[in-house]
Amino acid sequence: MITGIGFILIGWISLKYPPKKINNWYGYRTSSSKKSQERWDFAQHYSSKEMIRMGFLLILISFLGFFMAPSIVEGFAGILIILILTMILLYRVERAIKNKFKK
Repeated sequence: MITGIGFILIGWISLKYPPKKINNWYGYRTSSSKKSQERWDFAQHYSSKEMIRMGFLLILISFLGFFMAPSIVEGFAGILIILILTMILLYRVERAIKNKFKK
């Protein structure tokens, strides 16, 4: 649940205060997002919204943990879910960039 809250907070902060210029320090930084300022701005906005969505999804999934007895297996499952949702986030943002900036 804490990771979900973290996703929401980081997404919200990034949505309200996005990095203005292309940089290598913070923001959604991939080779496709850094190709132009227009792509950069779109990627920052879209990834922030996706991160907030994934955060809410993580919180919803974490409620399932209240109905299970804690064990090492659930701990690994939680980490796996976070990794999968992060990969989904990257895939969705990259696909959105590709669809918006077809060349």
